[in-house]
Formats: sequence, structure tokens, C-alpha cells
Amino acid sequence: MKPAARRRARECAVQALYSWQLSKNDISDVEYQFLAEQDVKDVDVPYFRELLSGVATNSAYLDGLMKPYLSRLLEELGQVEKAVLRIALFELSKRDDVPYKVAINEAIELAKNLRR
Repeated sequence: MKPAARRRARECAVQALYSWQLSKNDISDVEYQFLAEQDVKDVDVPYFRELLSGVATNSAYLDGLMKPYLSRLLEELGQVEKAVLRIALFELSKRDDVPYKVAINEAIELAKNLRR
């Protein structure tokens, strides 16, 4: 799959995770609704699904990884920031096929693009 499709998968995952974090709905319901309502023709959908389920399943673990490095409480992070960090930590800790430089760079690019 093309790198651009992976980037779009990460962007979509941030949006879906944001919805999940706020709604507290089941992640499979969030995934179904997102895929039904969004144009995902240029998205690596299997990777999107993996990010979504992986982050949801491992959210407590991922939060534990980031807590020691935060300058404020986890609860004080914005929902978008939390989603971006969780995706990056998931890729760093659970995806051996994603080079650490790619995971870090993609998180930075996501954060930059979402600030606009």
C-alpha cells in the first residue's frame, strides 16, 4: 500500500478515535459508522481498522507508556492530542514493520495538520 494511503489511514484513525473517546461507544460501532459516512477510497482501510482496534484494545497500556513523559496530567490532554499520541505509541510498541522514525514523523505531521 502506498505511504499516502497509510497517512490517510492515520488521519481517519485520529478522527474515529476522537469520536470513540468522546462517545464511549463500542469501537466496532464507531468504525462501522465512520466507514459508512466517510469517503475512504484513498485510505488503507485494513490499516485504519488495525489502528482503531489496536489503540482501543491497548489504550490503558499506551496511556501508561506516555504518562511518565507528559508535562501535565493525561486527563488534561486534548482528545485530538491523546488520539495522535496513542496512535504513535501503538505503532512504536506494537508494529515492528513501522520504523520508529516513520511513526514519530507521522505523529508530528498529524499534529501539524490538525492544528490548521
